[in-house]
Amino acid sequence: MAGALVATVIGNAATVIGAAETEAAECPRKDALGTSRVLSVDPKTYPRVGLKSFPQTLPLADREVVLTFDDGPNPPTTSKVLAALAQECVRATFFLIGQHASEHPDMVKRIAREGHTVGHHSYSHPFMGRIPFEKAMADIDRGIAADEMALHGVSTTTPSTPFFRFPYFESTQAQLDLLQSRGIIVFGADLWASDWEEMTPEQQLKLVTERLAASGKGIILFHDNKARTAAMMPAFLRYLRENDYRVVHIVPAGTSQKSADTR
Repeated sequence: MAGALVATVIGNAATVIGAAETEAAECPRKDALGTSRVLSVDPKTYPRVGLKSFPQTLPLADREVVLTFDDGPNPPTTSKVLAALAQECVRATFFLIGQHASEHPDMVKRIAREGHTVGHHSYSHPFMGRIPFEKAMADIDRGIAADEMALHGVSTTTPSTPFFRFPYFESTQAQLDLLQSRGIIVFGADLWASDWEEMTPEQQLKLVTERLAASGKGIILFHDNKARTAAMMPAFLRYLRENDYRVVHIVPAGTSQKSADTR
């Protein structure tokens, strides 16, 4: 039965803390999934989120999801992910590797221009828990500076969006404490698509939808530099729409953003 569901999908090509809600640009497709609401995340309330790594996650209602993408930008695949999101009027969060942002600044600007949140994912994607503290923090700051340069033309280690995800979800307590002291929210995930493993888009769709059905909601991790994820994304978004899931767009506290249910 699950296989039939996957084949069909592929073939068919709460009370919120700090939520800022108002009207957004109307989606041209009335039957699109849409972005249900915007959640403004305060680092004092949510310094670390994602149940795969931490005891706390975002205050999501049942059947609400936050879509996140790591390791980009990679133009051939990131552009396909962005097209799929635009088709369904969905906004997501992209945790960028600074080296990739430096190589593809136009893609970084496109991500932001299309309304998505730009977070940070280090400069060179090292195992942070296996290198000296100073070297780890230097890589984090270099990545932030590279992302900010690509996005705003200014090299600064003060992120305009204070969202960070550790490579491989590996960190030390000292690293976590320092980022918290700087007001930078550390993101884990509640579930993931395991898209770093070799599988077909159909297999990935089956895996992630089964995990989502089991959890009922959460922060989902994908990788926009993976061709299988880019190929699967239109079908996954259709699955969300056809099964009454709602997409939540996350922004930093104090950001004036508006949301509307565009379905």
